[in-house]
Amino acid sequence: MAMQYNYKNITISGLPGCGSTTLLKELRDRLNPEGWSGFSGGEFMRAYAIEKGLFNPDQSAHHSASVYNDEFDRQVDYGMREKVADQENWIIESWLSGFMAQNIPGTLKVLMTCSDDAVRIDRIVNRDGVDVMEAKESIHNRYQGNLAKWQRMYSKEWQEWVVATGKVSQTEPIDFWRDELYDLVIDTFSNNKEKTLQMVLDAIEKK
Repeated sequence: MAMQYNYKNITISGLPGCGSTTLLKELRDRLNPEGWSGFSGGEFMRAYAIEKGLFNPDQSAHHSASVYNDEFDRQVDYGMREKVADQENWIIESWLSGFMAQNIPGTLKVLMTCSDDAVRIDRIVNRDGVDVMEAKESIHNRYQGNLAKWQRMYSKEWQEWVVATGKVSQTEPIDFWRDELYDLVIDTFSNNKEKTLQMVLDAIEKK
């Protein structure tokens, strides 16, 4: 008998080192046999950046969204929104996937956090093979650059999807990773990957 689900799609969002890529892998492994597919916006954008000569694949640290023009970013981001609006059984992981899924029925929006910055940095050191200072600089620069770009690009969407629907007041700054925008918030400092996976499965599986 096929499993019944409370949601038709899942988005995973989170800043670097919070475990979103790990959760995507775990969910892929568990849900692929049930017909679900996993998609990483970061993987797609990285491949595009390498193909277009926008990023050196020999560089360890991940690249910033600032290397793409606005129109390409918008096409990819709205492509994610269309997937969760029109299709089923997608697990989409990217910085903005949860924001792009605002007000789309049937989508479980998961936000990955890590309440200990030292743990985040250590994960990036191990993942990318960089030293601590490089990891800190990469986290800071990518966050600031991406946030500034997306605040400029998506201020209209923020007003329509977030402020106008009462999730956040008009006076609050644009922050795409606020708890209020998500259905499930998981702190990966206090929850290991097995517990994190189970929390998502508990949310989507009908009992």
